[in-house]
Amino acid sequence: MSKIMFDYTKSILERVSFDPVLFCKELEKAIKALLPYELQQLKEWLTSFIIEKPELKLSLLIVNI
Repeated sequence: MSKIMFDYTKSILERVSFDPVLFCKELEKAIKALLPYELQQLKEWLTSFIIEKPELKLSLLIVNI
C-alpha cells in the first residue's frame, strides 16, 4: 500500500508544480504522511524533478537536501 501513497504524492506534486507556494505546502503534507524509506525516494525524485523547474528549488530546503 505504501507504493500507492508514494505514487499519489508524486502525482499531487506534479499537478501543483505550477505554484511554488502550493508545491511547498503539499510537500510538507507528504513529509508527514510518508514512511522514512519513502522520504528517501521522494528526495531522489524531487532532486531530478527540480532540474526541469528551477522555480521550485526552495522546496529542497523543506526536505533538507
